[in-house]
Amino acid sequence: MRKPGGMSDIGDKEVTVRTAKASGRIELGKEAFEVVKGGASMKGDVLGTAKIAAIQAVKSTSAIIPMCHSVLIEAVGVDFIFGEQSRSVSVIVTVKSTGKTGVEMEALSGAAVACLTIYDMLKYIDKTMTIGQIKLLEKKGGKSGDYKRPD
Repeated sequence: MRKPGGMSDIGDKEVTVRTAKASGRIELGKEAFEVVKGGASMKGDVLGTAKIAAIQAVKSTSAIIPMCHSVLIEAVGVDFIFGEQSRSVSVIVTVKSTGKTGVEMEALSGAAVACLTIYDMLKYIDKTMTIGQIKLLEKKGGKSGDYKRPD
């Protein structure tokens, strides 16, 4: 019987390879979008900094989300996609671990923090930027099996 509250007991779970992919999106104004594309922010390399921030967030997830297990991270991939018409940047974070619990929260944290970092580095241009669409795209491994977002 599961007790209400507290951290889940993963002691009896099998060790398996687990991956998760999540994304987020930040909508920028025209000027901020051009600055990111041109790599000309006065605060430095926006996407390079956002990539490092995503990796740090993945590694620190258990410290910021209550009841989230600490996991050994084996790999983190961070990709950026420019949306020309929407003047947006989408962030895709992929996380891999071999362990007893999944890495969905790590991937989601990485995507969210990458978007927040982009906002922070461009807020001097435009404070109306919008962050959204933080979502799990897919996960593999574990007792619950594989998941792929249908859209």
